[in-house]
Amino acid sequence: MKPIKAIKASESTKPVKPSAAADADAEPFLRFRHPVALRKKTLSLLGTLEQADDATVHRDALSALVVELTNSGLDAYFMAPLRRAGAGFIVEQSAKLGLVGVQQVMGSVVRQIVGRMDGPQLISVSVSIRQFMR
Repeated sequence: MKPIKAIKASESTKPVKPSAAADADAEPFLRFRHPVALRKKTLSLLGTLEQADDATVHRDALSALVVELTNSGLDAYFMAPLRRAGAGFIVEQSAKLGLVGVQQVMGSVVRQIVGRMDGPQLISVSVSIRQFMR
């Protein structure tokens, strides 16, 4: 596994350099719409984490948020299209059951990884989440 590159907490609130932003905008990407309440919760936690003297006290909350955002993304990218396609009740239930297993395993992995991060690494994750939210 590649080590996570840490950034300084002071760098987290600096705007992205135009050349880096232009490069990022040139790359294809996928984003999903998520509930307004989840967006508010996300922005609140990221702000709290980024302003904290000790970001590590927010590890559990960030882990839970990453899992919640991931679950929302799985619903947007997989379950919602399945429902729109009219795949049927049995297919939808089978998909939901499979995703529950995926979410449990992924949630455990996310909690273990984020739970070991130091402050600058947590800030880096926060900055990455903000970049997805543009």
